[in-house]
Amino acid sequence: MRFYVFILLVLIYSCQKKQAGAELISRQNFEGSINGKEVDLFTLTNQNGLVMQITNFGGRIVSLWVPDKEGNYEDIVLGYETLEGYLESNEIYFGALIGRYSNRIANGKFTLNDTTYVLAKNNDNHHLHGGKTGFNDVVWDAHQISGSELILKHLSKDGEEGYPGNLTVKVIYKLTSRNELKINYVANSDKATPINLTHHSFFNLHGAGKGTINDHILQINSTQYTPVKDGLIPTGCIESVKNTPFDFTKPTLIGEQLDRNNQQIKYGLGYDHNFVLCGSGLKQAAVIFDPVSGRKMEVITDEPGLQFYGGNFLNGKDVGKGGLPYNFRTAFCLETQHFPDSPNQEHFPTTILLKGQTYTSTCIYKFSVTDK
Repeated sequence: MRFYVFILLVLIYSCQKKQAGAELISRQNFEGSINGKEVDLFTLTNQNGLVMQITNFGGRIVSLWVPDKEGNYEDIVLGYETLEGYLESNEIYFGALIGRYSNRIANGKFTLNDTTYVLAKNNDNHHLHGGKTGFNDVVWDAHQISGSELILKHLSKDGEEGYPGNLTVKVIYKLTSRNELKINYVANSDKATPINLTHHSFFNLHGAGKGTINDHILQINSTQYTPVKDGLIPTGCIESVKNTPFDFTKPTLIGEQLDRNNQQIKYGLGYDHNFVLCGSGLKQAAVIFDPVSGRKMEVITDEPGLQFYGGNFLNGKDVGKGGLPYNFRTAFCLETQHFPDSPNQEHFPTTILLKGQTYTSTCIYKFSVTDK
Protein backbone atom coordinates (compact mmCIF):
# COMPACT_ATOMS: atom_id res chain seq x y z
CA MET A 1 0.00 0.00 0.00
CA ARG A 2 2.80 2.41 0.90
CA PHE A 3 4.43 1.72 -2.45
CA TYR A 4 1.28 2.80 -4.35
CA VAL A 5 0.93 5.93 -2.24
CA PHE A 6 4.56 6.76 -3.01
CA ILE A 7 3.99 6.31 -6.76
CA LEU A 8 0.88 8.51 -6.59
CA LEU A 9 2.80 11.27 -4.82
CA VAL A 10 5.58 11.09 -7.40
CA LEU A 11 3.03 11.42 -10.21
CA ILE A 12 1.33 14.40 -8.57
CA TYR A 13 4.68 16.11 -8.03
CA SER A 14 5.67 15.44 -11.64
CA CYS A 15 2.42 16.98 -12.91
CA GLN A 16 3.02 20.04 -10.79
CA LYS A 17 6.58 20.44 -12.04
CA LYS A 18 5.85 19.85 -15.71
CA GLN A 19 2.95 21.12 -17.76
CA ALA A 20 2.93 20.94 -21.55
CA GLY A 21 6.72 20.68 -21.62
CA ALA A 22 7.22 23.50 -19.11
CA GLU A 23 9.43 23.25 -16.04
CA LEU A 24 7.27 25.02 -13.48
CA ILE A 25 8.88 27.10 -10.76
CA SER A 26 7.68 26.25 -7.27
CA ARG A 27 5.26 28.71 -5.71
CA GLN A 28 7.21 28.33 -2.48
CA ASN A 29 10.18 30.05 -4.12
CA PHE A 30 8.23 33.30 -4.06
CA GLU A 31 6.85 33.15 -0.55
CA GLY A 32 7.73 36.32 1.31
CA SER A 33 6.63 39.75 2.38
CA ILE A 34 7.76 43.16 1.09
CA ASN A 35 6.67 46.31 2.92
CA GLY A 36 3.96 44.33 4.68
CA LYS A 37 2.43 42.84 1.52
CA GLU A 38 2.57 39.15 0.64
CA VAL A 39 4.34 38.06 -2.52
CA ASP A 40 2.98 35.14 -4.53
CA LEU A 41 3.50 33.27 -7.81
CA PHE A 42 0.67 32.50 -10.25
CA THR A 43 0.52 30.06 -13.17
CA LEU A 44 -1.52 30.73 -16.32
CA THR A 45 -2.08 28.27 -19.17
CA ASN A 46 -4.07 28.05 -22.38
CA GLN A 47 -5.57 25.02 -24.13
CA ASN A 48 -2.69 24.89 -26.63
CA GLY A 49 0.01 24.29 -24.03
CA LEU A 50 1.42 27.78 -23.45
CA VAL A 51 2.41 28.29 -19.81
CA MET A 52 3.25 31.54 -18.04
CA GLN A 53 4.17 32.27 -14.43
CA ILE A 54 3.76 35.72 -12.89
CA THR A 55 4.68 37.15 -9.51
CA ASN A 56 2.76 40.06 -8.03
CA PHE A 57 6.11 41.58 -7.04
CA GLY A 58 6.36 44.13 -9.81
CA GLY A 59 3.80 42.23 -11.90
CA ARG A 60 6.75 40.33 -13.35
CA ILE A 61 6.46 37.57 -15.91
CA VAL A 62 8.84 35.02 -14.40
CA SER A 63 8.59 32.38 -17.13
CA LEU A 64 6.88 31.94 -20.48
CA TRP A 65 7.04 28.57 -22.21
CA VAL A 66 6.32 28.37 -25.95
CA PRO A 67 7.03 25.63 -28.51
CA ASP A 68 9.41 25.64 -31.46
CA LYS A 69 8.70 24.19 -34.92
CA GLU A 70 9.43 20.67 -33.59
CA GLY A 71 7.08 21.09 -30.64
CA ASN A 72 9.88 21.51 -28.10
CA TYR A 73 9.18 24.05 -25.36
CA GLU A 74 11.57 26.70 -24.08
CA ASP A 75 11.21 29.46 -21.53
CA ILE A 76 11.80 32.62 -23.59
CA VAL A 77 11.92 35.36 -20.91
CA LEU A 78 14.89 36.26 -18.72
CA GLY A 79 14.42 36.14 -14.97
CA TYR A 80 14.98 34.14 -11.80
CA GLU A 81 13.65 31.05 -10.07
CA THR A 82 13.32 32.78 -6.67
CA LEU A 83 12.11 36.05 -5.20
CA GLU A 84 15.61 36.63 -3.83
CA GLY A 85 16.97 36.52 -7.37
CA TYR A 86 14.90 39.55 -8.33
CA LEU A 87 15.71 41.40 -5.13
CA GLU A 88 19.46 40.96 -5.68
CA SER A 89 19.55 41.46 -9.45
CA ASN A 90 21.64 44.14 -11.14
CA GLU A 91 18.97 44.43 -13.85
CA ILE A 92 15.86 45.49 -11.93
CA TYR A 93 13.32 45.44 -14.77
CA PHE A 94 13.30 41.77 -15.88
CA GLY A 95 9.69 40.98 -16.84
CA ALA A 96 8.19 43.87 -14.88
CA LEU A 97 5.30 46.28 -15.24
CA ILE A 98 6.62 49.83 -15.67
CA GLY A 99 5.01 53.05 -14.41
CA ARG A 100 3.92 55.67 -13.77
CA TYR A 101 6.01 56.65 -16.74
CA SER A 102 7.98 54.19 -18.82
CA ASN A 103 11.18 55.43 -20.39
CA ARG A 104 12.85 58.75 -19.57
CA ILE A 105 11.77 62.20 -18.45
CA ALA A 106 14.57 64.73 -18.95
CA ASN A 107 16.14 66.29 -15.88
CA GLY A 108 13.52 64.63 -13.69
CA LYS A 109 10.93 67.36 -14.03
CA PHE A 110 7.99 68.63 -16.07
CA THR A 111 5.50 71.50 -15.92
CA LEU A 112 1.74 70.89 -15.88
CA ASN A 113 -0.91 73.61 -15.43
CA ASP A 114 1.80 76.14 -14.49
CA THR A 115 3.16 73.90 -11.73
CA THR A 116 6.62 72.36 -12.02
CA TYR A 117 6.87 68.83 -10.62
CA VAL A 118 10.23 67.44 -9.58
CA LEU A 119 10.56 63.68 -9.94
CA ALA A 120 12.97 61.16 -8.48
CA LYS A 121 16.20 60.99 -10.48
CA ASN A 122 17.43 57.44 -10.93
CA ASN A 123 19.21 57.52 -14.30
CA ASP A 124 22.04 60.02 -13.93
CA ASN A 125 20.20 63.37 -13.90
CA HIS A 126 17.05 61.91 -15.42
CA HIS A 127 13.92 60.05 -14.36
CA LEU A 128 13.58 56.50 -15.71
CA HIS A 129 10.72 53.96 -15.58
CA GLY A 130 8.82 55.60 -12.74
CA GLY A 131 11.71 56.46 -10.45
CA LYS A 132 13.54 54.86 -7.55
CA THR A 133 10.45 52.88 -6.51
CA GLY A 134 8.52 52.37 -9.72
CA PHE A 135 5.72 49.90 -10.38
CA ASN A 136 8.40 47.21 -10.85
CA ASP A 137 9.22 47.44 -7.13
CA VAL A 138 5.75 47.30 -5.56
CA VAL A 139 3.66 44.29 -4.56
CA TRP A 140 0.44 44.39 -6.54
CA ASP A 141 -2.93 43.14 -5.29
CA ALA A 142 -3.57 39.99 -7.34
CA HIS A 143 -6.66 37.98 -8.18
CA GLN A 144 -6.54 34.98 -10.53
CA ILE A 145 -9.99 34.76 -12.09
CA SER A 146 -9.37 31.69 -14.25
CA GLY A 147 -6.61 29.33 -15.34
CA SER A 148 -5.67 31.77 -18.10
CA GLU A 149 -6.31 35.22 -16.59
CA LEU A 150 -4.85 37.30 -13.75
CA ILE A 151 -5.85 40.77 -12.54
CA LEU A 152 -3.35 43.03 -10.76
CA LYS A 153 -4.23 46.30 -9.01
CA HIS A 154 -2.18 49.08 -7.44
CA LEU A 155 -2.79 52.51 -5.92
CA SER A 156 0.01 54.98 -6.63
CA LYS A 157 -0.51 57.74 -4.07
CA ASP A 158 -0.39 61.47 -4.68
CA GLY A 159 3.23 62.65 -4.55
CA GLU A 160 4.74 59.19 -5.07
CA GLU A 161 8.10 59.63 -6.84
CA GLY A 162 7.03 63.27 -7.36
CA TYR A 163 3.91 62.63 -9.46
CA PRO A 164 0.60 64.41 -8.80
CA GLY A 165 -2.66 62.58 -8.11
CA ASN A 166 -3.84 59.33 -6.57
CA LEU A 167 -3.58 56.96 -9.53
CA THR A 168 -5.48 53.66 -9.49
CA VAL A 169 -4.14 51.10 -11.93
CA LYS A 170 -5.49 47.75 -13.08
CA VAL A 171 -3.54 45.37 -15.34
CA ILE A 172 -5.03 42.21 -16.82
CA TYR A 173 -2.76 39.40 -18.04
CA LYS A 174 -4.42 36.77 -20.22
CA LEU A 175 -3.26 33.81 -22.32
CA THR A 176 -5.77 33.45 -25.14
CA SER A 177 -6.74 30.47 -27.28
CA ARG A 178 -4.94 32.21 -30.17
CA ASN A 179 -1.60 31.86 -28.37
CA GLU A 180 -1.60 35.52 -27.40
CA LEU A 181 -0.24 37.04 -24.23
CA LYS A 182 -2.68 39.91 -23.90
CA ILE A 183 -1.98 42.78 -21.48
CA ASN A 184 -4.71 45.36 -20.84
CA TYR A 185 -4.06 48.48 -18.76
CA VAL A 186 -6.72 50.72 -17.15
CA ALA A 187 -6.06 53.73 -14.90
CA ASN A 188 -7.78 56.74 -13.32
CA SER A 189 -6.45 59.71 -11.34
CA ASP A 190 -7.98 62.36 -9.11
CA LYS A 191 -5.54 64.96 -10.53
CA ALA A 192 -4.03 65.54 -13.94
CA THR A 193 -0.85 63.45 -14.24
CA PRO A 194 1.46 61.97 -16.88
CA ILE A 195 1.07 58.23 -17.42
CA ASN A 196 2.87 55.85 -19.76
CA LEU A 197 2.60 52.19 -18.81
CA THR A 198 4.43 49.32 -20.45
CA HIS A 199 5.69 45.79 -19.96
CA HIS A 200 9.41 45.03 -19.79
CA SER A 201 10.02 41.35 -20.53
CA PHE A 202 13.47 40.55 -21.89
CA PHE A 203 12.87 37.98 -24.65
CA ASN A 204 15.12 35.47 -26.39
CA LEU A 205 13.34 33.17 -28.84
CA HIS A 206 16.17 30.61 -28.58
CA GLY A 207 15.40 30.35 -24.86
CA ALA A 208 16.39 32.52 -21.92
CA GLY A 209 20.19 32.80 -21.70
CA LYS A 210 20.74 30.65 -24.78
CA GLY A 211 22.75 32.77 -27.17
CA THR A 212 22.66 36.10 -28.95
CA ILE A 213 19.52 37.77 -30.30
CA ASN A 214 21.50 39.43 -33.10
CA ASP A 215 20.53 36.48 -35.34
CA HIS A 216 16.81 37.17 -34.83
CA ILE A 217 15.00 38.74 -37.78
CA LEU A 218 12.97 41.85 -36.93
CA GLN A 219 10.43 43.96 -38.79
CA ILE A 220 8.93 47.12 -37.26
CA ASN A 221 5.87 48.90 -38.64
CA SER A 222 7.59 52.26 -38.58
CA THR A 223 9.12 54.70 -41.06
CA GLN A 224 10.18 57.21 -38.39
CA TYR A 225 11.91 57.23 -35.02
CA THR A 226 12.78 59.73 -32.29
CA PRO A 227 16.55 60.25 -32.21
CA VAL A 228 18.25 60.84 -28.87
CA LYS A 229 21.11 62.83 -27.45
CA ASP A 230 23.49 61.92 -24.66
CA GLY A 231 21.58 60.23 -21.81
CA LEU A 232 19.12 58.73 -24.31
CA ILE A 233 16.85 61.77 -24.02
CA PRO A 234 14.91 62.56 -27.24
CA THR A 235 16.13 65.55 -29.21
CA GLY A 236 12.49 66.43 -29.90
CA CYS A 237 12.83 65.65 -33.59
CA ILE A 238 11.03 62.91 -35.50
CA GLU A 239 13.20 61.58 -38.32
CA SER A 240 12.98 59.07 -41.14
CA VAL A 241 14.55 55.64 -40.67
CA LYS A 242 15.51 55.53 -44.35
CA ASN A 243 19.23 55.03 -44.97
CA THR A 244 19.87 54.55 -41.23
CA PRO A 245 20.49 51.47 -39.05
CA PHE A 246 16.93 51.99 -37.77
CA ASP A 247 15.26 50.88 -40.98
CA PHE A 248 13.36 47.72 -40.05
CA THR A 249 10.57 48.31 -42.57
CA LYS A 250 11.56 44.95 -44.08
CA PRO A 251 12.62 41.81 -42.15
CA THR A 252 16.21 42.51 -41.06
CA LEU A 253 18.83 40.72 -38.96
CA ILE A 254 19.15 42.64 -35.70
CA GLY A 255 22.95 42.45 -35.81
CA GLU A 256 23.25 43.46 -39.45
CA GLN A 257 23.95 47.17 -38.93
CA LEU A 258 25.22 47.34 -35.37
CA ASP A 259 28.80 47.94 -36.51
CA ARG A 260 27.95 51.02 -38.56
CA ASN A 261 29.61 54.28 -37.54
CA ASN A 262 26.39 55.90 -36.38
CA GLN A 263 26.10 58.37 -33.50
CA GLN A 264 22.65 57.12 -32.49
CA ILE A 265 23.98 53.56 -32.15
CA LYS A 266 26.87 54.93 -30.08
CA TYR A 267 24.50 56.76 -27.71
CA GLY A 268 22.56 53.57 -27.00
CA LEU A 269 25.51 51.14 -27.25
CA GLY A 270 23.23 49.58 -29.84
CA TYR A 271 19.47 49.78 -30.19
CA ASP A 272 17.60 51.55 -27.39
CA HIS A 273 15.24 53.83 -29.30
CA ASN A 274 11.59 54.72 -29.73
CA PHE A 275 9.96 53.98 -33.09
CA VAL A 276 6.95 55.96 -34.31
CA LEU A 277 4.39 53.37 -35.36
CA CYS A 278 2.39 53.64 -38.56
CA GLY A 279 -1.39 53.61 -38.37
CA SER A 280 -3.85 54.17 -35.56
CA GLY A 281 -5.92 51.99 -33.27
CA LEU A 282 -4.99 48.37 -32.63
CA LYS A 283 -2.27 47.47 -35.14
CA GLN A 284 0.72 45.25 -35.69
CA ALA A 285 3.78 47.03 -34.33
CA ALA A 286 6.50 44.45 -34.97
CA VAL A 287 7.26 40.86 -35.95
CA ILE A 288 10.36 39.03 -34.76
CA PHE A 289 11.49 35.56 -35.83
CA ASP A 290 14.19 33.09 -34.80
CA PRO A 291 15.24 31.08 -37.90
CA VAL A 292 16.78 28.32 -35.76
CA SER A 293 13.79 27.41 -33.61
CA GLY A 294 11.08 28.77 -35.91
CA ARG A 295 9.55 30.72 -33.03
CA LYS A 296 7.79 33.87 -34.14
CA MET A 297 6.41 36.70 -32.02
CA GLU A 298 4.10 39.46 -33.22
CA VAL A 299 3.57 42.66 -31.22
CA ILE A 300 0.14 44.30 -31.51
CA THR A 301 -0.82 47.53 -29.76
CA ASP A 302 -2.91 50.68 -29.79
CA GLU A 303 0.06 52.75 -28.57
CA PRO A 304 1.79 55.23 -30.94
CA GLY A 305 5.33 54.10 -30.12
CA LEU A 306 7.54 51.06 -29.60
CA GLN A 307 10.84 51.02 -27.72
CA PHE A 308 13.27 48.50 -29.20
CA TYR A 309 16.07 47.62 -26.79
CA GLY A 310 18.74 45.12 -27.79
CA GLY A 311 20.14 44.03 -24.42
CA ASN A 312 23.13 46.35 -24.65
CA PHE A 313 23.57 46.72 -20.89
CA LEU A 314 23.51 43.02 -20.07
CA ASN A 315 27.02 41.97 -19.07
CA GLY A 316 26.87 38.42 -17.70
CA LYS A 317 26.91 39.48 -14.04
CA ASP A 318 23.30 38.36 -13.57
CA VAL A 319 22.96 34.55 -13.53
CA GLY A 320 19.36 33.53 -14.06
CA LYS A 321 17.18 30.47 -14.44
CA GLY A 322 19.03 27.23 -15.02
CA GLY A 323 22.29 28.83 -13.87
CA LEU A 324 22.72 30.63 -17.19
CA PRO A 325 24.42 34.05 -17.29
CA TYR A 326 22.62 36.83 -19.11
CA ASN A 327 25.33 38.12 -21.41
CA PHE A 328 25.63 41.11 -23.75
CA ARG A 329 22.80 41.23 -26.30
CA THR A 330 21.21 37.94 -25.28
CA ALA A 331 17.76 39.52 -25.00
CA PHE A 332 15.53 42.06 -26.68
CA CYS A 333 12.66 44.19 -25.38
CA LEU A 334 9.77 45.48 -27.48
CA GLU A 335 7.94 47.91 -25.19
CA THR A 336 4.67 49.42 -26.43
CA GLN A 337 4.45 53.01 -25.25
CA HIS A 338 3.95 56.71 -25.79
CA PHE A 339 7.15 58.57 -26.59
CA PRO A 340 9.93 59.25 -24.06
CA ASP A 341 9.95 62.69 -22.39
CA SER A 342 6.52 63.55 -23.80
CA PRO A 343 5.62 65.82 -20.83
CA ASN A 344 8.47 68.10 -21.99
CA GLN A 345 7.83 67.78 -25.75
CA GLU A 346 4.73 69.70 -26.84
CA HIS A 347 4.52 68.16 -30.31
CA PHE A 348 4.75 64.53 -29.09
CA PRO A 349 1.41 62.78 -28.45
CA THR A 350 0.18 63.80 -25.01
CA THR A 351 0.57 61.50 -22.02
CA ILE A 352 -1.49 63.62 -19.61
CA LEU A 353 -4.41 61.81 -17.97
CA LEU A 354 -7.00 64.31 -16.74
CA LYS A 355 -9.24 63.92 -13.72
CA GLY A 356 -12.41 62.11 -14.78
CA GLN A 357 -10.74 60.45 -17.79
CA THR A 358 -9.83 56.77 -18.09
CA TYR A 359 -6.46 55.66 -19.41
CA THR A 360 -6.47 52.44 -21.43
CA SER A 361 -3.73 50.64 -23.32
CA THR A 362 -3.38 47.23 -24.95
CA CYS A 363 -0.29 45.18 -25.72
CA ILE A 364 -0.46 41.73 -27.32
CA TYR A 365 2.44 39.36 -27.84
CA LYS A 366 1.27 36.64 -30.23
CA PHE A 367 3.31 33.44 -30.66
CA SER A 368 3.49 31.00 -33.55
CA VAL A 369 6.02 28.93 -35.47
CA THR A 370 7.16 29.16 -39.05
CA ASP A 371 9.86 27.78 -41.36
CA LYS A 372 10.34 31.16 -43.07
